Amino acid sequence: MKKNLLVLLACLIVQMGLGQQLVLKKGKIIDSLKINDSIPDTFSLYLPRKFETETNWPLLLVIDLDKKEKETVSWFVRAAEKEGYIMAAVDINDSLSLTKNMIKTGQVLERVSQILPIQKTRIYVAGKESAGRYASLTPLFLNVINGVISIGSSIPNTEVLNLKRPFHFIGIVGKNNYAYKDLLATEKVLNRIKFPNQLLVFDENNEAPNGPLIHKALQIFTLRAMGKKEIPKDSLYIKDAYAKDIQKVNALRSKQNMLLAEQYLGEMLSIYGVHKNLDSLRQILKEVRKSKTFKTMRRAENTSFFKESLLKDEYAYDIEEDIRTHNFNNLGWWNYQMTELDKYINGSSVLEKQLGNRLKGFVNALAEDNIELVQSDAIIDEDALAFLYMLKTITEPDNFDFYMNIIALSAKNEDFGTSLFYLEEALKAGFKDIDRLYSLENTALLRINPKFNALISKYLKGARYKIIEE
Repeated sequence: MKKNLLVLLACLIVQMGLGQQLVLKKGKIIDSLKINDSIPDTFSLYLPRKFETETNWPLLLVIDLDKKEKETVSWFVRAAEKEGYIMAAVDINDSLSLTKNMIKTGQVLERVSQILPIQKTRIYVAGKESAGRYASLTPLFLNVINGVISIGSSIPNTEVLNLKRPFHFIGIVGKNNYAYKDLLATEKVLNRIKFPNQLLVFDENNEAPNGPLIHKALQIFTLRAMGKKEIPKDSLYIKDAYAKDIQKVNALRSKQNMLLAEQYLGEMLSIYGVHKNLDSLRQILKEVRKSKTFKTMRRAENTSFFKESLLKDEYAYDIEEDIRTHNFNNLGWWNYQMTELDKYINGSSVLEKQLGNRLKGFVNALAEDNIELVQSDAIIDEDALAFLYMLKTITEPDNFDFYMNIIALSAKNEDFGTSLFYLEEALKAGFKDIDRLYSLENTALLRINPKFNALISKYLKGARYKIIEE
């Protein structure tokens, strides 16, 4: 009896309409929930362990562009538990129009609001990189969105923002991320037009979102809701959050990381201004900005930014020309550029490491954006596409998708020499998926080529076709 009672407490039974019931477990990601009976689209849901139906809850809608809803939601679970947020996740298809994706996003928000007690003034959207860009657009189409968390991506176009209906924008970015400068620029624009925003920056070269900063972003939304009197003001909550932020600033100062300390102090002023007197905080900020260490670091970072701007302009011009002229001969130059960037990344200077990582990320993003542009044309320029696939094997040599793409595209055009070259390059780099090699599109003739099977036998010992030596 006691065990059954615990199970009931850990679950929520909701009416789905037409007499249907759905059992939702607290503290567990539930996927494949139908938006409604008339369409096959689904969404995922997460209820914090302390969830109860008597209270209205804030909602965080997480955008997924990689068909990994469950994994994407997992990035935010810990923060949602701490701050008490319901989470939903929707899979957006980037091959569909923006309008169709927005309709689906709106349907998920409406469905969640129908079955769960959601606080209407506290609905937020989050996403990483491309999903972050999409998340930043949702308030322009869906009036119910009150805030956005964008990880590693700026607002695509600040000129389209509706100043009469501002939403709260929080950017999260690492200094190694190519979007770092863009988010700094976005922050300046938003501050100038008095658009509520914060930018949370970290030094580590992490691919995944930074967990403590995701928690901080949700905490900022909560603090703003208290400031706007959308929820009761909790003095102890504010005091604890402020004390931990001061500890963080002190830790940064003790490590002589004055740039991050100055950045964080600036954000604290905008976060806590409505809650308490910040004269002491302003004094700390003034001391940081007057320090010789800060001034030296700021000059060095600005020099790094200038070099970055020049190289980005050069890369953008060169890739456009190479695509237009199908300049395969310039792949050697791109290889040299990646070698030069590796020198920055492997050097002793922190700023140069960050510069190298940002520029590599920029070139990769530039190549992928151009791949999407070429593929979206009514008549695809296959030579331009081949160049871009080859470029991606240089800029991102551990991503085997682009090796497979160029193998398949070359085989389609019966350029088996190119296919075999990139097959061997992939195998040398550690590719081991034999099933994928034998199922690549347009490679039927290539797969029975003795040289193809000889390479597989050499590196993987698993050729499916007999090699006949003449």
